[in-house]
Amino acid sequence: MFGRKKDAAVADAPVTPDSGEQAVRTVGKGAPTPKRNVQVAARKRPLVPNDRKAAREANRTARREEQLRMRKALDTGDERYLPLRDKGPARRYVRDYVDARWNIAEFLMFAALVFVFMSFIPNLTVQGYVMMTFWVVIVAVIIDCVILRGKLKKRLTEKFDAPARGDLWYGITRAMQIRRLRLPKPQVARGEYPA
Repeated sequence: MFGRKKDAAVADAPVTPDSGEQAVRTVGKGAPTPKRNVQVAARKRPLVPNDRKAAREANRTARREEQLRMRKALDTGDERYLPLRDKGPARRYVRDYVDARWNIAEFLMFAALVFVFMSFIPNLTVQGYVMMTFWVVIVAVIIDCVILRGKLKKRLTEKFDAPARGDLWYGITRAMQIRRLRLPKPQVARGEYPA
């Protein structure tokens, strides 16, 4: 029924040397399928554990261990335990490319801090120069990010056919962070561009 006899006939068909076809051999899984009630009984677990306090403590311990593994992965770059947004060869390539490059955007926080302190000077001429310099830095950061986006897009297209959704923005946001505070930590020195 439903074609079983046809498959069995093909499997039992003798192989003739002059026909170019090989006989299809079906190999079983080696064990009988367990009955449904055995499968259900094996999957059964109580919805609420008997000892809630111990279950809560075990859950807290497991969560703490997972966080420690993820934190260690962020320090070492271990791909297995990285957060989902940082996983994959394309994201590693973006991280390495951005970390190998000098980015103007990573110095924006320091510049903003200096401009805030300089704006307290009561001289209006000095404040005018401070504001003009701050806007020049902002424009330089924007231009640098546009250049970075173009280079990343070209490199990712060469290496991975096309950048995945979010890869370019991932690189720009990483470039805006201070190098020492980036997570995952930089794995390459400045000037060591990925191949």
